[in-house]
Amino acid sequence: DKNGAMKKMGLIVSGLLMTVLSFGQSYEASIQYDKKKQQAIAIDFVFQPQAVENAIVQKLAKMGYKPKEEKGILNRDKGFLVFKNIFITDIMSDRMDYLIKVERKSRKEADESIMYLVMLKDDKNAMGIMDAGDVGRAKSFLNNLLPEVEAADLELQIIAQQEVVAKAEKKLRDLKEEQTSLERKIADNKSGQESTQKDIESQKQALGVLEGKRRTSN
Repeated sequence: DKNGAMKKMGLIVSGLLMTVLSFGQSYEASIQYDKKKQQAIAIDFVFQPQAVENAIVQKLAKMGYKPKEEKGILNRDKGFLVFKNIFITDIMSDRMDYLIKVERKSRKEADESIMYLVMLKDDKNAMGIMDAGDVGRAKSFLNNLLPEVEAADLELQIIAQQEVVAKAEKKLRDLKEEQTSLERKIADNKSGQESTQKDIESQKQALGVLEGKRRTSN
């Protein structure tokens, strides 16, 4: 039917729009590293920075590479992930240093990020010696990262939800323990009431005996 077909088309267009919004094409940019303005390739994602960083780290881990992370309060390059002297044959057949920096795109948007890729050859920026084909392959490498980013983001969502469930379960355990404690107190209170009632009756009897010994005056 016509309405059904229009609705289906709307869903397809909406899905395509979401894909476009969540992923852009990579582009040439620049970023500061090692006190120099470095040529780089950048790409924007509508995903949290941690998901984007996890995705690229996991992708390169599958190739057998682990990064060294720039750290230190006074380190101007803090946050860069440095993969020294590695092969990424999808980009170049030579070994190079690949530097990754993922940042939150703006202070307002927590789920928008930008990733920079800097390539160094013999400690010099490699984009100056790369031809258009090499640069295109580097861009494609980033363009094809979307499935990994989506998967990494899903894992973060799962972990966050697991923490929510665990927190709720702990709250339930605490409430049950509190209930047990209250029930024990109620039982102790009831037992105390019964014991006290018996004591009252016994003391009243003693009081009656004493009162019976009073001498009445004529």
